[in-house]
Order: sequence, then C-alpha cells, then structure tokens
Amino acid sequence: MEERSVKLIWSAIVSVYSIGGLVGSLSVGYFTIKYGRKKCMLYNNIITLAAAAIMGCSRKANSFEMILVGRVLYGFSAGLGANVHAIYLGESAPRKIRGIVTMSAATFHSMGKWSGQFFGLSEVLGHEDRWHFLLAFASIPAVIQLISLPFFPEAPRYLLIDKGSQEMCNKALQKLWGRKDFEAEIEEMLEEQAAIKGEKTKSVWELLRDRSLRWQLITMVVTLTTVQFSGVSIISSYAFEVFREAGIPDEKIRFVTLGVGATEVFTSITCGFLIDNIGRRALLWRAFCCMASTMALLTVTLYLKDTISWLPYFNIFLIFIFIMFYGLGPASVILPLCLEIFIQSSRPAAFVFTGILKWTEFAVIGMAFPFLLAELKNFSFLIFCGFCLCGALYVFFMVPETKGKTMLEISEEFNRINICRLFCRKDTQNHGETILATRL
Repeated sequence: MEERSVKLIWSAIVSVYSIGGLVGSLSVGYFTIKYGRKKCMLYNNIITLAAAAIMGCSRKANSFEMILVGRVLYGFSAGLGANVHAIYLGESAPRKIRGIVTMSAATFHSMGKWSGQFFGLSEVLGHEDRWHFLLAFASIPAVIQLISLPFFPEAPRYLLIDKGSQEMCNKALQKLWGRKDFEAEIEEMLEEQAAIKGEKTKSVWELLRDRSLRWQLITMVVTLTTVQFSGVSIISSYAFEVFREAGIPDEKIRFVTLGVGATEVFTSITCGFLIDNIGRRALLWRAFCCMASTMALLTVTLYLKDTISWLPYFNIFLIFIFIMFYGLGPASVILPLCLEIFIQSSRPAAFVFTGILKWTEFAVIGMAFPFLLAELKNFSFLIFCGFCLCGALYVFFMVPETKGKTMLEISEEFNRINICRLFCRKDTQNHGETILATRL
C-alpha cells in the first residue's frame, strides 16, 4: 500500500477508539440511573471480553477490519467504564480522602498504559507471532473485575440520595469504611437530598440550559480541552513519531516510551499524597504553567537538535519533565474536580457531557496530528503550549478550591461567581460604569 494510505489506516485505528469512547460516554447517564454504579461496571466487562475475543482472532482472520471493530468496542467499554468508575469512587469515599480515592482511577489508568507499553516490547508480546495476544490482553483485568466486584457494595450516596434507602446506605458504609459512627456523612447526604428534593436527574440538554451550572460547565470545558490539547495524548498515541522527531534512534524509542509511562505512574502516585493537602486548584494551575514552559522549551530544542550532539537526549529529559507535571496535575486532579463541582442530580449528565467533549477532542487530535507534524514539524508543539497557558490562567483566576468541602458548599462557591457577574451587569446598566470583577 502507499505510504499515505498506510498512515490514514493507522490514524483511523488510533482514533476509532475515540468513536467507541464517545458512544460509551453518551451511555453513562442512562446506564448509571437504570442499573446503578456497581451493576453498570459489571456488565461493562462483557463488552471488554467481546472486544478482546475479536482482537485475538484478527490475526488468524488476516483482517485489520476486526482490529477496527475491536478498537470501537474497547473504546465503548473505556468511555462507559472509566466514567462510572470515577462516579463510584467519589460517591463511596469519605470527604477527607475523597481526592486521593477518586484520583486512584487516574493512577490505575497510568498503570494500564504502562503495562501496554511493557507487554508491547518485542521481547514480550510485541512480536509478529504474539501481537494478537497483546491486543486481547485487556480480557485479564475484565475477568478479575467480574470475579471481585460482586463482593463490593453499591455506592452509598447513590443508595441514599437516588434510591432513598438509609438502611442500605448504612450497610454499604459499614462494608466500605468499617463499623463506626457515620452520622456526619449521613447528615451531609441528607442535606444534598433535601436540596434536590423533587428534582429529577438532569439530562445533558437540561444541564446545558441550567444557568446555575454555567460556570461549572465552563470550568469543565476549559480544563478538559486544555488536557486534550496539551500534547500528552500525542505523546501517548504517537510516541514513536514524537521521539523520532526528537532525534532518538529507532531501536531505543521503545525503552524511552516505557520510561515515560513509568514516570506518569510514579508522579500520579506521588500526587495522591498531595491532592488532599495542597488542593486541586493549586496543583492544576501550577502544572499547566510548567507544562506550557516545557512545551515552549521543547520547541526551541527540537529546532536546534541537529546543531548540538547532546540536544536529542535533553529533548527526552524535557518530555519526561512534561509527563511528570502532567501526572502531578491534570492526570490526577481532573477526575476529582469534575466529580466534586456537580451535585447528585447533575453528575450523570455532567459525565456524559465530559465524555462527549473528551472523546471528540481526542479523535480530532488523533487524526490531525500526523499531518500537523508533517507540515509544522517541531513548531506544532507551540499550539500545545498556548492551550496549557490559557488553561493555567483560567484555573488561577476563576476556579475555587474544592478540597475538604461538601458538594453543596462547592456549588455555593460557583454560585458566588454567577451572582458577581449578575451584579456587575445590573450595576453597569444603572450607572453606565464599566466594572472589572473576578472571583477574588
């Protein structure tokens, strides 16, 4: 086949995963309400097993079309499962450690990517005779979850707020947290239940039309868009091309990629010890600033890589630094933040909207980057630098801290932003003055 055709098929295989992820994310609201959090995760494993079977048979059938189908199913499973998993963790964790519990999903996500890089080595499963086993490897964690998850209870907040069963909620709390007094936690859940009493779970359209949630939605759009266009998905999906552009010999790229994955795992674990102390907002805006600086410097060093012999190795160092800041900030903070800024009635729809945004942007960047890299070369990284800088400024000036607060308290923080904007508009209309107002 022609080189351009091969590149197009390879881009499609990479990005078709996003189509499945988008459909899976669209299903989050429906399945979590109909079946609950636990059952939804259980049933989702069946889809993963079906995808693994198709992937495993693709070599014998000599069909890249089967790989495309398997990637779509894997994407659906990831789009549905990752969101439901995050909701389950956030609705099951005590407030004091909600950050570290919820961000553990990001840690295991990093471990999943690293395991794919490890088993993808030619010495392990990344060989001509074994690659179909590699593509079917996701069946192993799916089987583990099918066996272990039935021993876990349903999410306590879901049982009390959505199902209205305080007795079942108490049993779930005792199973998760041990036998102790849960009066404070139950009281918080009852307050949230009272706040949304008579209010049905919102659809995505109702969520978008609700003016009281406007700043939460804007925050979600800005942070997620910044992450998708920060360049990290490119390093993950097109690591070989990125490192080749950095001047790394082809035979060494696979080991460098493995080191990048290990760095993300390590920094994500480290972030677990910081998120409930430093806070979500501080970690996020600082990480975005450092990522922007790293991308700017990487653009310069890539441009000069042929003039100085040691610069390619310095480029590797910069990519490692970029992944480190990503693991310490967005990779670990985005999930807890998106979970905490919405109350129970809005949360499923918010995760559906999050999934639509995330997977659409992932598909766009996945399809566009090979051609972007071919046209702009190293200057393509300046685009990612600009997105990181804009994200940092928005988080610093507009996003309130959510650490240690109840969902209702966080909602009130965002309402103050809305009230401030409304007051400014009225005052401007009455007095004809121009007023600059921020969250501070």
